[in-house]
Amino acid sequence: MEHVAAAAIVDARGIVTAWTEGARRLTGYPAEETVGRAAVDLLAGELPAAVPRALTGTVVVRHRDGHLVPLGLTAAPVLGPDGDPDAYVLTAGRPAESEPTLSGRVFEQAPVVMCTFDTRLRYLHANDVACEVLGARAGDLVGRRVLDTLPDDEPVRGFAEKLRQVADTGNPVRYETYGRAPSEGREHAWTIEMWPVRDHRREVIAVAMAAFDSSQEHWARRRLALLNEAATAIGTTLDVTRTAEELVELAVPRFADFVAVDLLDWVLGTEEPPPGPAGDVVLRRVAHGSVFEHTPEASVALGARDVYPSFSPPARALGLGRAVLSRAGEPDFERWAEDRNVKAPAGGFHRRGAHSMLAVPMRARGTTLGVAVFVRAAHPAPYAGDDAVLAEELASRSAVCVDNARRFARERETAMALQRSLLPRRPRGQAAVEVAHRYLPSGSLAGVGGDWFDVIPLAGSRIALVVGDVVGHGIRSSATMGRLRTAVRTLADVDLPPDELLTHLDDLVTHLTPSHGGEDVPELGATCLYAVYDPVSCCLSLAAAGHLPPAVVPPGGPARLVDMTVGPPLGVGGFPFEATEFPLPPGSLIALYTDGLLEGQEQDADRGTAALCRALSSPEASLEAVCDTVLKSVLPEQADDDVALLLARTRALGADRVATWDVVADPAQVGVARQAATEQLAAWGLQEIAFVTELVVSELVTNAIRYGEPPIQLRLIRDRALICEVSDASSTSPHLRRAHAFDEGGRGLLLVAQLTRRWGSRPTGTGKTIWAEQPLP
Repeated sequence: MEHVAAAAIVDARGIVTAWTEGARRLTGYPAEETVGRAAVDLLAGELPAAVPRALTGTVVVRHRDGHLVPLGLTAAPVLGPDGDPDAYVLTAGRPAESEPTLSGRVFEQAPVVMCTFDTRLRYLHANDVACEVLGARAGDLVGRRVLDTLPDDEPVRGFAEKLRQVADTGNPVRYETYGRAPSEGREHAWTIEMWPVRDHRREVIAVAMAAFDSSQEHWARRRLALLNEAATAIGTTLDVTRTAEELVELAVPRFADFVAVDLLDWVLGTEEPPPGPAGDVVLRRVAHGSVFEHTPEASVALGARDVYPSFSPPARALGLGRAVLSRAGEPDFERWAEDRNVKAPAGGFHRRGAHSMLAVPMRARGTTLGVAVFVRAAHPAPYAGDDAVLAEELASRSAVCVDNARRFARERETAMALQRSLLPRRPRGQAAVEVAHRYLPSGSLAGVGGDWFDVIPLAGSRIALVVGDVVGHGIRSSATMGRLRTAVRTLADVDLPPDELLTHLDDLVTHLTPSHGGEDVPELGATCLYAVYDPVSCCLSLAAAGHLPPAVVPPGGPARLVDMTVGPPLGVGGFPFEATEFPLPPGSLIALYTDGLLEGQEQDADRGTAALCRALSSPEASLEAVCDTVLKSVLPEQADDDVALLLARTRALGADRVATWDVVADPAQVGVARQAATEQLAAWGLQEIAFVTELVVSELVTNAIRYGEPPIQLRLIRDRALICEVSDASSTSPHLRRAHAFDEGGRGLLLVAQLTRRWGSRPTGTGKTIWAEQPLP
């Protein structure tokens, strides 16, 4: 480039008095247009404050044709007789034409953005990296204000404010910002140092700046923050669908513009995984979301199934077991995008611009559950290797939570199936009580508990009502509940009184408890309430092992809790159980329940009991309606434990359905008893079964006279079956045996067992009762 030197003379008032040809060639102004004018009129802006004091520096002159010309200026004073300068000789040249110094080369070639500004925030210098980032030449930047060369956004305004702060206060500033450079579409993170430049008088004459690209560190921190947040934001519930939704909510929009989670069908059920199919993969959409409302770019509806061809990134990710990164322009990406547009053309507009995609398999404990797809469209930066690592970590954490939710659902379903199989179906018809019940499994994360109830028909038209609660939740508690229910049914078949039955049940639990410690035993601490109602005597007998007492509502009266002595929970051992017996008029309501009905987050047991009594006293027409009223009035909104409720309305067998005779201990009275029974059957219209009844009465009365002790009593009960009972004062129970060919006796009970539907013996307070049951014709 041709070297051009320019010179001019400016008097003490700042008026140009001489102008050289070199000056005309640099600025385009001839001498006749400059001589006599103020020198500052030729500048593109104000004269930098440092130049008059240093008599050297860089100024920006506006060329005659309008463009800006940076000039290196040097002023030499012309002294008058008194020693004061009368004028200045100015020499100028293009700064780029002078050979740069070593420090100048360091500035220009520094690998970071470096700029110098005057105190009015105009460019004085910009190095090569700064020019590259700003997308402009150094000559085009000198003299221009900062805000004129950068986008008008919040980061730029903050940057200019920091420069102004340094220029005004003279204090250095260091800060970090995040924004998009004019020459690039991708956003960068910058660590910026600003410091004042001072003259020999320590006055600020310029502001220098150096910006370091800290994008890698910034993105690494963001990825780490996202992973930290994922640890708490994903898996807050043991619900498969909600877990997938939490992954979508976390990733959009910080990591992706669109996210979809598709799972294999078996994951949403309770079955074990089938063998993996080859080729095309069928998945079900569980969750998706995007930066657009209602996710219009989704090609698969929530809950719908979709076939993923083998070439598609999701299918490849499932096959390879690792993340698959695809970008626009790649054959598989374009083919996949076209497949989506064909399946759902309505969302094609919103899919336009998608340029990068990550398909990541969701694997947990060596099992593939599905795939997560992350897509970027509005986000300018394409996915890279670090993003794939982050996506795999997010998908892995989500997969573990999904697998936990799946396992919880499977265990809960197993426990509920086990519990449903063990709980009684609707009880068979009987005359003692009308029953209704409700069982609500816990909605908490602890799982299904061990609450249970039962209705057991007993001899003599009596009925046993049972309710119990096993400590803990899950399959073990459900299995324990089944064991206790079976044990109660077995003991009830022996027809033990309530206190004796609980004593045997307590012994059983104690034997089931392992002798070594350190193992939770669900049986230990279980509770049980056992009640027996007799519709003939209209009496209720009951005993409790650590269980809440029942509520009773007499006809037309208020509800009250039964005043009874509650024994210790099962498995404690060494303490007796006490039975309570009292008359209960026909039409009374009995309510047995577990503690989950009364336990709430805001109400204590006393308040819950009062609410239960009020609900039971409501005038409802049916027991089913009473059940619903109780649950609605007493049960907390979020039950943390299982709830079992058993209601029974008592009935009575009147004198027209019961016949009783006292029998003298004389073998001659067997015929009298048989005749009395025959006449009673005739009165009841049951002549068809009179022959069998005669044989049963004859055998049972004969045994009582021969082997028992007086007093002896015969009773017939006409209920849904005909029941024949013979009582005596002996506590020795008979047993069935096989008589030999030449034995003269021993065949009576065998004959009774063959002729009746069932028979048995039960202890009484004064002896025993032998009973046999015949079906009615």
